[in-house]
Amino acid sequence: MNILIMGGPGAGKGTMSEKIVEEYKINHISTGDIFRSEIGKQTELGMKAKGYMDQGLLVPDEVTNAMVKSYLEMLDNKNGFLLDGYPRTIDQAKAFDEMSKGTSLVIDKVLALDISLDELTARVTGRRLCRGCSEIYHVTNKPSQKEGICDKCGGELYQRKDDTVESLKVRLEEYRTSTMPVLEYYRKQGLVSVIDASQSIEDVWNDTRKALEAEV
Repeated sequence: MNILIMGGPGAGKGTMSEKIVEEYKINHISTGDIFRSEIGKQTELGMKAKGYMDQGLLVPDEVTNAMVKSYLEMLDNKNGFLLDGYPRTIDQAKAFDEMSKGTSLVIDKVLALDISLDELTARVTGRRLCRGCSEIYHVTNKPSQKEGICDKCGGELYQRKDDTVESLKVRLEEYRTSTMPVLEYYRKQGLVSVIDASQSIEDVWNDTRKALEAEV
């Protein structure tokens, strides 16, 4: 089963991705993983991407698309894969469909984690990370035993610069303009399952599992 997971910042993609990978034993693939791998191996595509990045430029879709396809083809995907962070634009989605047509890389299901702006704002702005071990806390939903101190390693807890209301609005606008059309594209293909991400983690996971195991 090849899955695409989508959702705005703070919708819980990371949490659900971990559970999906553990339950279904599939590869979890993010664009960050792909770029690091291709550049680290100094592949032709990786070096092309690095050239743009070193100049502070966006990597063109044709390079990103080719890297994703190359990376997926190298993996053991007998159980499928979970794509996170790609495709981000309608052009990438169409290109990937064209590249994967007739292969084992075709997308089977698309999960859309849906959450209201108010809930998302409370979730994101209350998030705190540990500088030592990167453990994630929340001032309301998962506070540390001692304020500002990590329970696991005793490290300092901090708020990321992009976990503010202002930054969230910018990221949501980018998601709305670039990524929502991708969701609509797959919706027309009958591949999208919308999950209410404002529920408890357990309920979100139950709905996610039902969506993945439902017949298409």
